[in-house]
Amino acid sequence: MTTDSPAGPAPDAAAGLPRLHPGTLDRLPADVARPRFDRAALRAGIVHLGLGAFHRGHLAAVNDAALAAGDRRWGIVGVSLRSPGTRDALRPQAGLYTLALRDTDPADGAPREALQVVGGLLDILVAPEDPGAVLDRVAHPDTRIVSLTVTEKGYHHDPATRALRTDDPDIVHDLRAPDAPRGTLGFLVHGLARRRARGLGPVTLLSCDNLPANGDTLRGLVRAFAARVDPALAEWIDGRCCFPNSMVDRIVPRTTGDDRDRIAARLGLYDAAPVVGEPFLAWMVEDRFAAGRPDWDAVPGVRFVEDAAPWERLKLRLVNAPHSALAYLGASMGVATIAEAVAVPALRRYAEALLREELAPTLGALPGLDADAACAAVLSRFANPALGHTTRQVAMDGSQKIPQRWLAALRDRRAQGAPAELLALAVAGWAHYLRGGDGGATVTVPVQDPLAEALAQRLAGSGPDAAVPDDDARIAALLDFGPVFGDLGGQPDLARAVARWYRLLAAHGVRATLARVAGPRPDRAA
Repeated sequence: MTTDSPAGPAPDAAAGLPRLHPGTLDRLPADVARPRFDRAALRAGIVHLGLGAFHRGHLAAVNDAALAAGDRRWGIVGVSLRSPGTRDALRPQAGLYTLALRDTDPADGAPREALQVVGGLLDILVAPEDPGAVLDRVAHPDTRIVSLTVTEKGYHHDPATRALRTDDPDIVHDLRAPDAPRGTLGFLVHGLARRRARGLGPVTLLSCDNLPANGDTLRGLVRAFAARVDPALAEWIDGRCCFPNSMVDRIVPRTTGDDRDRIAARLGLYDAAPVVGEPFLAWMVEDRFAAGRPDWDAVPGVRFVEDAAPWERLKLRLVNAPHSALAYLGASMGVATIAEAVAVPALRRYAEALLREELAPTLGALPGLDADAACAAVLSRFANPALGHTTRQVAMDGSQKIPQRWLAALRDRRAQGAPAELLALAVAGWAHYLRGGDGGATVTVPVQDPLAEALAQRLAGSGPDAAVPDDDARIAALLDFGPVFGDLGGQPDLARAVARWYRLLAAHGVRATLARVAGPRPDRAA
């Protein structure tokens, strides 16, 4: 990474303060943690795809502890797959940035935050500018781990089946352009092909995204792509590389201008790209690594485990599932943040009932788990007003999220013959959000989803298989959309249950509909 002079960069004109930089670290207040290692002595053992706030708020911050303990092999080269914005913000800071962990003081409810300057990010590559540099970094002798936070849509797969979408434009392009890919799988597979051709050792590919069996899913997708490139390459990957499953749990909202201003005032330095998160951290990683690993488990909340599946199920069903339900229903009634949504009595009662009655019973055996305490703790985290996590941010990319957040639990409930009315309400809430929320179709709720056009067609009654466009037909068409709902399509009882809630939401709005969660509910279960 290009750095400025040892004395540090010029003051930032916008903030009127010197810039955060290795040359200005000695100006930090004593209560701000800073890197405790010689950055110049680090080697870049980790390549990370998807350099957003989520990665910088968990893996990169945890990794600093391993570096401070003396293992210098694990510096990070970050890769921005789309935009140069993060690189441009961090280059004048030589990769340094601030992590602000925010909560409230239990004594008086006042916001508080602990600041840490993270120092293990050594370089940032922007894939569209120089795809060859990214491939060469994957194929570098120092690289031992390639980690990912590219969001669910970055895997170019069918969320319902986890199969590679061979018609995806990035997949089609990347199969034809081995030296200039543009998608996640293209960079991974063609980078691994270079490793093989250069006679280099294996690597670990570590997904940190909210996917079911994320490592196994990644392995299947990488192998499917590689088999189309060269079957011998697919066999080499199978025999040499590891794909551990993992579960990461920390809320990291989008950073705002107010965050930057507040953090600059605390630092006495301007940081163009700070990250805000909650103090809570849980990261469970299967201890299967092809070429060594950092001692991340020295950090409280991080554990290497034999099987991440129970922890993944816990996260997806007790954290992600109610998070999305609150986001769609809250955004539809005009609530801006998750904390504000939890403060609405009707929404909180719904989330409590969803957790207690339909999600917690699907967890299975998890030694030491107090399900009631876990549900209460989740809602307490959501209620943290210091984070400002917006409902619209959580609502993004629903087609990629809800198969693992809601639909797996819904299948379990149906297989058990157990009621799933509240999960049906969550699905109806998503459909209500897609149609414009409590304002109806005349009020546009911004929908950010890679399948937005297809979803809109289904709900408008104008898709290729649409019937008469009444509410029942719309919901039936939505549930028949295989890329999201898979085998749940064509289930008349489920379609009727979702449609009943959908009609109530359309006729009465979210608040009045949720009154039925505490009172009489629709007369038939999903």
